[in-house]
Amino acid sequence: MNIATWIDRWAGFSPDKTAIGFAGGSLTYAAMASEVGALASALQHRLGVKRGDRVACLDLNSPRLLVTLFACARIGAIFLPLNWRLAAAEHHFIFEDCTPSALFVGEAFIDQVAAEKDRIPGKAHVVAMGPARAGFLSFDGLLADGARSGPANAEGTLGDAALICYTSGTTGRPKGAVLSQNALTYAAINGTHMHDMTSGDLILTTLPLFHVGGLNIQTLPALHAGASVLLHAKFDPAAALADIREARPDLTVLVPAQLQAMMALPAWEETDLTCLRAISTGSTFVPVPLIEQIEARGVPMIQVYGSTETAPAAVFQRAADRQRKPGSCGKVAVHCAMRIVDDAGRDVAPGASGEIWIRGANVMDGYWNLPDESAEALAGGWFHTGDIGHVDEDGFLFVDDRKKDMIISGGENIYPAELENVLAGCAAIREAAVVGRKDAKWGEVPVAVVVAAENGKLGAGDVLALFEARLARFKHPRDVVFVAELPRNAMGKIQKHEISRMLETK
Repeated sequence: MNIATWIDRWAGFSPDKTAIGFAGGSLTYAAMASEVGALASALQHRLGVKRGDRVACLDLNSPRLLVTLFACARIGAIFLPLNWRLAAAEHHFIFEDCTPSALFVGEAFIDQVAAEKDRIPGKAHVVAMGPARAGFLSFDGLLADGARSGPANAEGTLGDAALICYTSGTTGRPKGAVLSQNALTYAAINGTHMHDMTSGDLILTTLPLFHVGGLNIQTLPALHAGASVLLHAKFDPAAALADIREARPDLTVLVPAQLQAMMALPAWEETDLTCLRAISTGSTFVPVPLIEQIEARGVPMIQVYGSTETAPAAVFQRAADRQRKPGSCGKVAVHCAMRIVDDAGRDVAPGASGEIWIRGANVMDGYWNLPDESAEALAGGWFHTGDIGHVDEDGFLFVDDRKKDMIISGGENIYPAELENVLAGCAAIREAAVVGRKDAKWGEVPVAVVVAAENGKLGAGDVLALFEARLARFKHPRDVVFVAELPRNAMGKIQKHEISRMLETK
């Protein structure tokens, strides 16, 4: 058994039902099962992909991205969805780290990859997922080859690694969280429980599928449940509102920055939202006024807590509980366990704050090629989130503080260490720190606080130029603040909370 069986079984029950709708067409469960089988065969017989090999994909949200994921699962290969917002240098680090056997490229990125193709390490097969392109293998050609070759020989299992999602680490080095097929199965079950999802539902997906939030909160649960997914290539607030009006989806996931972008449109007030059984949200602290505005439109708004390492839904609200505990992100999922512990790893009393630990089949196996970091993160069989929270007497979790130093901007995680590593390489900077600053549109934005080197001539533009082509645009500082010195404690450690307080007065 492997997760590709989900598609086969629903193709047997409902062959003509839409599995994925998208701009320009739709893919039935029968057609999707056929493509998954053909691509799995081609991966194995034409490209020589073996169990445990990595298959990378650089594409906007597309049916073919999902077909590739399930085809990899069929043969026990590991799917690696690439964040298309990253800079080329960041992609190359990932390629060097996990050495994919194949790279599937969507049409939007074909020119970018063509220019960088010779720098891809190893002998990865590069496949154009759209129209045929000279110098690239053809996705359509692989499907035809696979159909002629017959079924793949080897089958993946639920114990096989299925997915690597890279998340920037606190050290500035991206880490690949490895999720098994079993983890994706239990993530799907948790998502189904959270939403009371059924095969009759239509799910609107606008979050990027390279994030576990876009992939695992509703999209894979929908395909596990035999529901239909309405897939947007990327988020566009006007297009999302139009599909709510016209397609009438039952469920969707929207982070606060997306909701605020939609609410800024004139069409927001005119759009009937009551088709939505719920809007799920998370990834950052969710302002209570935002929740109240959505609820006033007759739509339940429910929250989810988790991380890439938990696939992500570990704690969530259900619609019936959403208004019982304002500020809470809900109760621990049916197939998870949670502890709130002190610095010694002892459980704290209800109401007391401590680090949130999670255990469950949905939790990652570890970080790719990082045994020490994996052992530390999963010590004692629990994932140590690094987040601080408390549970009340009724079992509802309140998150008091997110991972130390992490900035969440528009739903994207930004680790200051990545930016600080860039700043440290500039001789005109004596020292620097990056912190988050509250922002009405994005929730938070990164700000570089810089001490210039003696006699150094440095302007804000010079600092911002350091990040060009090195880090994804969304990670770049939105502001540069020059100071004479950075605040430190008695041990000489930079006190970022003091820097944040200083920024509030500027």
